[in-house]
Amino acid sequence: MSGSPPPPGGFVRSVGLFQATAINMSQMCGIGPFVTIPLMVAAFGGPQAVVGFVAGAVLALCDGLVWAELGASMPGSGGSYVYLRQAFRYRTGRLMPFLFVWTAMLFIPLIMSTGVVGFVQYLGYLAPGLGRTAGDLIGLGVIALVVLLLWRGVEHIARITAVMWAVMIASVLLVIVAAATHFSPHMAFTYPAGAFHVMSNHYWLGFAAGLTIGIYDYLGYNTTAYLGAEIKDPGRTLPRSILLSILGIMAIYLLLQIGTLGVVDWHRMTDPHDIASTSVASAVLEDTWGRGAADTVTLLILVTAFASVFTGLLGGSRVPYDAARDRVFFRPYAKLHPRHRFPVLGLATMGVITAVGFLIGRHTDLATLIQLLTTVMVLVQALAQIVALTVLRGRRPDLPRPYRMWLYPLPGVVAFTGWCVIYGYADQNSPGRHPVEWSLAWLALGCVAFLVWARLEGVWPFGPRETDEAADEVRDALETT
Repeated sequence: MSGSPPPPGGFVRSVGLFQATAINMSQMCGIGPFVTIPLMVAAFGGPQAVVGFVAGAVLALCDGLVWAELGASMPGSGGSYVYLRQAFRYRTGRLMPFLFVWTAMLFIPLIMSTGVVGFVQYLGYLAPGLGRTAGDLIGLGVIALVVLLLWRGVEHIARITAVMWAVMIASVLLVIVAAATHFSPHMAFTYPAGAFHVMSNHYWLGFAAGLTIGIYDYLGYNTTAYLGAEIKDPGRTLPRSILLSILGIMAIYLLLQIGTLGVVDWHRMTDPHDIASTSVASAVLEDTWGRGAADTVTLLILVTAFASVFTGLLGGSRVPYDAARDRVFFRPYAKLHPRHRFPVLGLATMGVITAVGFLIGRHTDLATLIQLLTTVMVLVQALAQIVALTVLRGRRPDLPRPYRMWLYPLPGVVAFTGWCVIYGYADQNSPGRHPVEWSLAWLALGCVAFLVWARLEGVWPFGPRETDEAADEVRDALETT
């Protein structure tokens, strides 16, 4: 069972606190803030866009506390799959964990595809004549290289990730320092009329769009939860890596956002013909330290984007493995590489879906892709997992909990409300794209796939309902006496 020591020939617990935090932070602070600052400004209509990053931080911190308790209690590979399986299997069989894996196989690669889209955007700063076809081919090549590098043991990957994390920190700090040397408080803190009219629907529409972008930028704080079977001392390391990465990135994002607004006029970020709308960090360096410095930092940002895709596919590829091993997903996904012990089919599948998502993002727009992937993950992962925490608190009080959520249940209530705001405003923030309808359609298709799979496997609803093992043990004890 996930949460127990890995079986012989399975994963090896080789990732410590520093490496775990680096994995989370590399995934969180990839290309995200460098491409979403203009999107956030457009959503709010001015430099008050910093509100979106603060709101995203609060949602990430509250949701991170949910992940921290569940991850410390059940540190198996697969993350949400493990938690949903334990919470709901006695009422709906294997439906909930199956649906999570079904949706994760879509939204995790879509998140990675946004990183590759951002990679190509910043590459366009170094190569202004880069055409669409050339950009598409380069993006696909980046994805192929990531998969190739992940085709090895996790002990080697942890060292590679630590190096990439250092590059990521350097690129962000350089942008922050450059902005500080030419910072204009007037530019950063002069707001347009009506910027904070909180009684208007227009404000909350922008707030919901900003919250969606903000939480997208923080996504990745849970990456080590997917690697629970490979974490040293997971009861302590998992919660600490989640909380440290959120707090660290929170500080970095605020400095980055405010510093950028104090150097680059926010009107430039809303002009599609201005470089600030696609490569805002490069624009900051060019306006402060010159073109040479801008080129150098752009190269570091490209490495940062690559690192985020790298760590995201590292964690995400473990999701279908644990499900298949427990017969909750297609069995071929349970196979590990005979030498390097990584899930072969999970990595390959997510690599392909990442490539498809990248092409979709390149030929639509990044904001729509972010809205779609966020909406897909809300129902089965975010909301269901918060409910799972409450269910397990009541049904499994004996479950070992090395970490218990602070101020329970308040953080869970705040996180649940935030996710509902994102989902409720999704259609209005993506007119004509219908992200809510697409997410419901994908969920319905997943239910159909589950029925087909359950029929082939002979499990509920086409087989006996699973019983509560704890209740069975009590019943057996009573019968014995």
